[in-house]
Amino acid sequence: MATGAGAHNPFRLSARQAGSTLTAMAKVKTVGIYLENGLRESAVAGRHNFLNRVSAALASCGVAVEYHPATGAARQRSADHPGHALFHMDDPLHNRALSFRRAYFYPFWTIEPTARRWEFHAARTRFDPDRIDPEQARRLVSRHRERQFPGAEPGDDGFIYVPLQGILSRQRSFQSCSPLDMIAQTARRFPDRPVIATLHPRETYTPQDHAALADLQAAHPNLELRSGGMQALLPRCRMVVTQNSSVAFSGYFFEKPAVLFGRIDFHHIAANVGQLGAGRAFDMAGQMRPDYARYLFWFLQRMAINAGRPEAEEKILRALRRGGWDL
Repeated sequence: MATGAGAHNPFRLSARQAGSTLTAMAKVKTVGIYLENGLRESAVAGRHNFLNRVSAALASCGVAVEYHPATGAARQRSADHPGHALFHMDDPLHNRALSFRRAYFYPFWTIEPTARRWEFHAARTRFDPDRIDPEQARRLVSRHRERQFPGAEPGDDGFIYVPLQGILSRQRSFQSCSPLDMIAQTARRFPDRPVIATLHPRETYTPQDHAALADLQAAHPNLELRSGGMQALLPRCRMVVTQNSSVAFSGYFFEKPAVLFGRIDFHHIAANVGQLGAGRAFDMAGQMRPDYARYLFWFLQRMAINAGRPEAEEKILRALRRGGWDL
């Protein structure tokens, strides 16, 4: 699920810590990798392919790797350590730290100087479909669609799919409006179509959220609320409307147009409300015919790091250097 990671940093560095950090271009000698418990155990045991490739890439430059717990206190203390740091999905806290996370599907990963996906390297890079081999793209899409959605039967049952994330009533900095307002705008836009909004099964919603959703249902007879159900809904919808849920990215495997009310890294072939306004974005989504396969190949194979490919370590070092590390 895509969230507004980094919008608020509860571990603000003290003046002493900020003053003690070295410059980003200091020669890298050691790297602390900060991981949740299960992930850290896997990395220490050598069972995590991407972290194995990171460790090998750094070792080729004479850099030692250490694994640490990803607690707030441990990450904050990393500012006082002389080495560099990699945080899993957390915003870097100082200028010798970078963040890494999965690029939606295994075995694809990113390493970035921020945890805000809409500021990632891919988000700021122009997509040129003419530079992508269509047959390579077709093979990648076929292989990963079957892996992620085995046995799915794509089609168009006419409904609008609105996968929700968390914090329904408030508009956050990367959003064009609140998720509740997004649902209302979508239901008004398509009065003669079913609009199926789904609560995220791993999010916690307040009684106020549920009351507001019930009010929307009462106001819009075409609106239906469900929990989860992506595997069944995504292959059969007309389009995906969301803030910046990764469900919209998955929809590209089924050539489903996306209307994005929030900022994200996979925006290039979507209709963006922040740029177009809701009315024009909905109009564009109904007309768009982007080359989904070439886009997915570009995003996953060119812009992300495929941990299963021979060139993974070279791309890891390239990403670390792009983030300012002297390797």
